[in-house]
Amino acid sequence: MQLSLVHLAGAEGQPVLVVGPSLGTSVTALWDRAAQLLGERFHVVGWELPGHGHGAPTTEPFTLADVAAGVVATIDSTLGQVTFAYAGDSVAGAVGLQLALDVPERLTGVAVLCTGAKIGTTESWAERAAVVRASGTPAVVEASAKRWFGSGFLEREPEVGTELLRSLQHADAESYALVTEALGAFDVRERLGEISVPVLAVGGAEDVPTPAATLREHAARIPGARFVELDGVAHLAPAEAPRTVASLVEALVGHDPAPAGMQVRRQVLGDEHVDRAIAGTTEVTADFQDFITRYAWGEIWTRPGLARRDRSIAVLTALVAGRHFEELEFHLRAALRNGLSREEIIEVLLQSAVYIGVPAANTAFGVARRVLAEE
Repeated sequence: MQLSLVHLAGAEGQPVLVVGPSLGTSVTALWDRAAQLLGERFHVVGWELPGHGHGAPTTEPFTLADVAAGVVATIDSTLGQVTFAYAGDSVAGAVGLQLALDVPERLTGVAVLCTGAKIGTTESWAERAAVVRASGTPAVVEASAKRWFGSGFLEREPEVGTELLRSLQHADAESYALVTEALGAFDVRERLGEISVPVLAVGGAEDVPTPAATLREHAARIPGARFVELDGVAHLAPAEAPRTVASLVEALVGHDPAPAGMQVRRQVLGDEHVDRAIAGTTEVTADFQDFITRYAWGEIWTRPGLARRDRSIAVLTALVAGRHFEELEFHLRAALRNGLSREEIIEVLLQSAVYIGVPAANTAFGVARRVLAEE
């Protein structure tokens, strides 16, 4: 089974993160906001269900094991036989469990969201398939809107909700029905103890189709699995809580913060500055240098919750407030590398003058004048 693959964020050469959609959604509509947050760390690609989003329709029955094999085949033909992290919601979460059983050697970690090792009943899925075959996917839009989103989400994020419901309305009816039948046949509850890859299970506190309590129970059968329940979230966690989901997925895959931190430190501060700091390391300062690299640069600067330019704004303000003008000098240069313009830096310092104090801002402008002249 060959599936459609969509580039969402990041670039080749970064670790690969594969994400998958819920029944009735396109992977772009569901994952785009979370993927953008993860793009600094991962090459994020998504696969489409048959007849959904960019996915080609099908009339041939299939199982979720077939879909899992299709995910691997599509990755192999597009990116090569790479190892990858995986995150999937609902039916794609079930596919994630199947991948963990079938190809653990290819996976660095699996996040399963708003899903289960068995979802619903064969009878309920057969009824859904019959409705869609008779009346098309628009017939299930209203009911899906009630199941998919937590309280108040459609009022808070109408554009996101509308795009997701539009992808359902445009899904191919027969392909949708075949996915429901594949879900009706899926049940790996008795095999969960065989899973050996790191697993994160994320449940929505308001999820009705795949209750958090059931997912918690299934996760408890997986050796070493972690379970997290998200308040205010129903069935589409990547769209409803993109920042939280991005942070959880990033933490699942794990990384050594030392090399990751050193890479970011060099990208932000520049090789010359970092080389000078390393050259000056002594027995007294070695542990501190390691601490800074691991914690400040490897744990905080690498988090997906803020873009680097936004972190630079926060750092500049904090340094002015603390009157750390020596550090302000090289973080002004870092802010330019992170995409802030000269005009934006001036605005940050003006804002600091109002809320921190004119004397501190006066000194900061003196430092900025020198740095911007040099740059």
